[in-house]
Amino acid sequence: MSKNSSAKEDCKITIVKNGPYLVSGNIPLFTTTISCDAQGIPAKWVMGKNLKTTENYLLCRCGQSNNKPFCDSTHLKVNFDGTETSTTEHFENVAKIIDGPELMLKDAEILCASARFCHRGGDIWDAIPKSNDSKVKKNAIENAYDCPSGRLVVLDKKPGITLEPDLAKSIGIIEDPSKGVGGPFWVRGGIPVYSADGKLYEVRNRVTLCRCGKSTNKPFCDSSHYPEEADRESTREMKEK
Repeated sequence: MSKNSSAKEDCKITIVKNGPYLVSGNIPLFTTTISCDAQGIPAKWVMGKNLKTTENYLLCRCGQSNNKPFCDSTHLKVNFDGTETSTTEHFENVAKIIDGPELMLKDAEILCASARFCHRGGDIWDAIPKSNDSKVKKNAIENAYDCPSGRLVVLDKKPGITLEPDLAKSIGIIEDPSKGVGGPFWVRGGIPVYSADGKLYEVRNRVTLCRCGKSTNKPFCDSSHYPEEADRESTREMKEK
């Protein structure tokens, strides 16, 4: 899950009003592809080579650049509305809790990027109540680790620690060929993200930033790049309520 990084300590991402993401501090950028099994369930992440970048570069946020993933100023031609609508609440305040014998799952549905690793080897929500089984527990932890958006966070109750993958500061460009879509930007390793008005969003080990321009939770991904998956996920959540 780690990716070699040459990012500087002062690296950051700044959102340009109705424009792109300004990436500063020599942050590595690479493609990362969701590889699925024969049943279409995600099996693993396939990390690509680093793309050639400068110390500071602009990433497309409107989804219409002809030079993806980089900005080519198309947002000006299409009058892109990049208004940030994400809540300022921290993850801990919006996440639902699912408790099990050995693991606790924290789930912030609004952050879902539809990477679907949560279904690998069985749904993670079903696994948590059975986490006293060592194989089930291991699979649940791995599935939470592979959630790029940080929607799913697992806590191991016995030592009382939150479990997080070791991620170097870097940005992955998510590709989902089995669904025929490009996903969000996977911001890894605790890179600060600043709003267009200078507000610092909660710094987290993993977040996903919208790159299709359609999210209703800008700047974060809400699965709008693949609305069918988002609708399916919402239906499942409604049934659980």
